[in-house]
This record gives sequence, C-alpha cells and structure tokens, in this order.
Amino acid sequence: MAREDDDRPQKAVSHEVGQDLSMLSVEELTGRIGLLRAEIERIEQAVAKKRASRDAAASIFKS
Repeated sequence: MAREDDDRPQKAVSHEVGQDLSMLSVEELTGRIGLLRAEIERIEQAVAKKRASRDAAASIFKS
C-alpha cells in the first residue's frame, strides 16, 4: 500500500550556510554538494559576464 505522504509534493532542497549537518543522510549531503557546485558554476558565469562587460566598456574609454 502506498503511504499518504507519497502524494505530497517534495520540499525543494536548499542549503543554508552554517546549517547543522548532523541530521542529514549521506545522500542528502551529496545532494547539497551538487546544489552548491551548480550554484558556484552559475556565480562564476555571472562574474565572467560582468568582467567581459566591464572590460569592453574600459576598452572604449581608453581609446
């Protein structure tokens, strides 16, 4: 028999810096690592875009 909880939507996994990790399973911790790595990649891409924009603007004004 299916449990009643199975029909409920899953809570989105998120991570808070400094959060207590002692109650999380290995699978949950591994999932958090994946989330954080994806977020780091997203931030690095945003930094690269901003640097490119800044460098393009700087090259115009140096001329």
